[in-house]
Amino acid sequence: MSKYLDPKADLTFKKVFGEHENLVLSLLNALLPLPEDMEIKSVSYLPTETIPESPAKKYSIVDVRCTDNFDRTFIVEMQSYWNAEFFSRTLFNAASTYSNQLVKGNAFKNLQDVYALSLINDTRGIKHKNEYMQEFYLINKNHPEEINTSISLIFIHLPKFKPTNLAQKKMHDLWLKFLTQVDEQTTDAAPELLENNLTNEALEIVERSAYTASELAAYNKYWLDVSTEKSALEREREKGRVEGREEGHAEGKAEGEKSKAFEIAKSLKNSGVPLDIIVGSTGLTKDEIEKI
Repeated sequence: MSKYLDPKADLTFKKVFGEHENLVLSLLNALLPLPEDMEIKSVSYLPTETIPESPAKKYSIVDVRCTDNFDRTFIVEMQSYWNAEFFSRTLFNAASTYSNQLVKGNAFKNLQDVYALSLINDTRGIKHKNEYMQEFYLINKNHPEEINTSISLIFIHLPKFKPTNLAQKKMHDLWLKFLTQVDEQTTDAAPELLENNLTNEALEIVERSAYTASELAAYNKYWLDVSTEKSALEREREKGRVEGREEGHAEGKAEGEKSKAFEIAKSLKNSGVPLDIIVGSTGLTKDEIEKI
């Protein structure tokens, strides 16, 4: 029996980062490109809100919401696989969170930044194959260096991550190692994860022995549902590829027939055959034949 559960599941991810403020604080400081001198000092959890359900259920949930000592809001989401609606839903969710601050009676100038951190355990359908981290902000097109962080979308594609030895990225790499290298096949966690107090605490939280029978059943059902949805998505993608090939074949065949008709029309025209006969023989219009 495995020692650990996969921290990327809904249940385990929420237990690690949704119930331990010190761990989500460390994760956010490590993974987000925060402005200098704006490191998160403390966090407090906010209630998660229901997000709009996409036409196809993709098992994407807003796992953690919290605010920090600067009143910024952070949305952390684990996505088991990518789908076309996910970017739009992430942007909608972050924008809604940003605008809802006015409910408190704040003036526009008092609106605080919102960061949406999406951890994605899939690379299919993703552009920029060699980049594991992608950042989206509001910018001045003529002056890209002018970045507005009112709403920041950070996507980390976990399968693309490759550890580095840069000291300044220590916690950045440790947290991503925890998320990518720990699963049900892990018998011995990496020494660096065990030696660090924060990642070691996270490892203890995802130990199988810490979960009840009902929690393990929910955990297993989550992965079964993910596998089912992944299979359905792959079938849809394959269907789209087949239809695309068939459509391309039909278009190619039509273009070939058209080209052949032009060759015949040109030959008949050069032989002095009347225009009406060429039209009837090739299916081309008079205008098309006259331009040959």
